[in-house]
Amino acid sequence: MSEKVTLNVPLNRVEGDLELQVEIDAGIVTDAWSSGTMYRGFENILVGRGALDGLVITPRVCGICGTAHITAAARALDMISEAQVPPGAEKVRNLALMTENLQSDMRHGFLMFAVDFANPVYRDEKLFDEAVRRYEPLKGETVVEVIKETKKVIEIIATLGGQWPHSSYMVPGGITSVPSTGDLLQCRHFLRRYRKWYEDRILGCSLERWLDVKSGADLEGWLEENNSHRDSDLGFYIRFSRQIGLDTMGKGHGNFISYGAFPLPLGTQVQARSHGEQLVPAGFAQGTRVSPLDQAKISEHVAHSWFEDYDGGRHPFDGETRPYATGRESIKYSWAKAPRYQDRPAETGPLAEMIMAGNPLFVDLVETRGVSVFVRELARLVRPAETIPAMEIWLSELAGTQDYYQSPGLVSEGSGFGLTNATRGALGHWVVIRDGRIAKYQIITPTAWHASPRDSNGTRGAWEEALVGTPVRDLSNPVELGHVVRSFDACLVCTVHAIRTRSRTGMLILDT
Repeated sequence: MSEKVTLNVPLNRVEGDLELQVEIDAGIVTDAWSSGTMYRGFENILVGRGALDGLVITPRVCGICGTAHITAAARALDMISEAQVPPGAEKVRNLALMTENLQSDMRHGFLMFAVDFANPVYRDEKLFDEAVRRYEPLKGETVVEVIKETKKVIEIIATLGGQWPHSSYMVPGGITSVPSTGDLLQCRHFLRRYRKWYEDRILGCSLERWLDVKSGADLEGWLEENNSHRDSDLGFYIRFSRQIGLDTMGKGHGNFISYGAFPLPLGTQVQARSHGEQLVPAGFAQGTRVSPLDQAKISEHVAHSWFEDYDGGRHPFDGETRPYATGRESIKYSWAKAPRYQDRPAETGPLAEMIMAGNPLFVDLVETRGVSVFVRELARLVRPAETIPAMEIWLSELAGTQDYYQSPGLVSEGSGFGLTNATRGALGHWVVIRDGRIAKYQIITPTAWHASPRDSNGTRGAWEEALVGTPVRDLSNPVELGHVVRSFDACLVCTVHAIRTRSRTGMLILDT
């Protein structure tokens, strides 16, 4: 007779405080609950403030993806004011957000995710010693290089926007700074250096060679083509992930959402795979079946969240943020709300972007092998190969540009939304302005989609579902749970913002 075990796991290396509760039967996770243990009050802080105050306050929602938040805030105000953003400003906005992604993708991949490859639970794996050499915290060869190189590339944002994090240079109608010729040359230098490091260390090949990988069979051929590919960090990731079974865990619901990102300015030479108006298209997909995104179909549920109840889900323009922390006996168990699209949970992020764009490699992997921790993290590690070429073109096209701002006039009345894709996926700001002041502000972050508790229908959130079926070989060291959750690149500080300290009684408490 199998013995059921309940684990309560405070999970670190997730940008904030996250508590997982899982039920395990015969070494397999059979149910899961995700509890965001902090309350985020930014929406309520903003009410009553000046119409433009969101541009300064919302980048403080997160110290990692502040560029994404100011992008969403600016786009909402663009809509409200009917601003026409000049092509030069669009390119600078895009470049800054892309740079933030370049930094965060590598830092997450190798400072937060791959660290678990050096976990003692894998000491008997034949590649374990190499994993330690590469990814031991603060000592591993790749870890040290990632810290150094990502610190340098983020200077692109500081050069274009004056500072990072918490930049405040985007405004309705464009940007407030005009990059000089010297600024653009400096940015090209930073990007050129980063590209070389990324090709040499991470890919083990040129961007062009990697972009020729268009199927699972191509991936196998690429891996075996030469030692440079096999010994790169990408090659090692592929080999070690398969060895420990990451390609068989973390399936989830199989739904994907993208708000789209990086509008293609008039006259640019950059073209999207999907031939749309954005480099990264918007959409909702069930498996690889993509349909156009309709933001009116987005809602938030609070049936299992520590907020005052309302029936079903509500669109962000109608939603409320009224905290109400009930006792432990309640069905409510998280400060995260439960976003849904047509009442369906979904995951977002690099893999969702690849699916929306019809990237042939990831469409093939999902269709033939299914969604997994392996394919989710693979999409993150190779996303820079998709964006660096566009960045190079836009930096070149900015030479001689003078028009970076068109005044929209006063922003005094109206409602609008700003949708973009942050590093971790779909980010939306919904804003209502009355008499020149903010009357309503609602934010749905990527981690709100991922860390979602159950909704009004009792349907699990994205990584709650992905945890089900996960094998756990050592209950005292459940590293597999970390693999699954970290494959979504969790950022709880974006989603919730206050600490709860007491643990649930009668459960095994672990810190991993």
